[in-house]
Amino acid sequence: MNNLIVAGVDEVGRGCLFGPVVAAAVILPDDSLDYLSNIGVTDSKLLTAKKRVSLAIEIKKIAINYQIGIASVYEIDRYNILQATFLAMRRAILRLQPQPDLVLVDGNQRIPHLGIKQETMVKGDQISVEIAATSIIAKVWRDELISRLAKYYAGYDLANNKGYGTKKHKAGLAQYGPTRQHRQSFAPCQVPQQYCLELNTD
Repeated sequence: MNNLIVAGVDEVGRGCLFGPVVAAAVILPDDSLDYLSNIGVTDSKLLTAKKRVSLAIEIKKIAINYQIGIASVYEIDRYNILQATFLAMRRAILRLQPQPDLVLVDGNQRIPHLGIKQETMVKGDQISVEIAATSIIAKVWRDELISRLAKYYAGYDLANNKGYGTKKHKAGLAQYGPTRQHRQSFAPCQVPQQYCLELNTD
């Protein structure tokens, strides 16, 4: 059992109105778990943005391997957010090298069609260092993505809300309508299609 390769997986952005859902998967050396716990690796939601960034750098240095998986807004709208979340998680896990023998999954639902043994953990990002590490990596990666996209999609306060449905974000939707990166299947984004804004990167 000592040679069992264990990976953690978690997602961020499931409740957002804008942008993809992002998952991270990570394999950590067994002898790094206490160290990572001692330096503050825990649920990303309990950390400041600055602390998440510094911890993500440390986790990446130590990790045997880590990978990101995303499901696009198109996939969220087509399949629903739960299935898109599973899709992002599968993509992250299946990119890992080596492939894990066991995956620790945050929450109470197994990832369908994975083909790898799984253990679900409610509030896993607070009790498992492997899952907590993935929550940090995924959160930092997604926040950086949304900050870049915010430069092209003005009026929604994305740099601050990171795609979540804050008052300013909803006010932007009411004034400008949704962009192609808004989740049309989410009620606050369902406004007449003629108001949809296109991304212009020129």
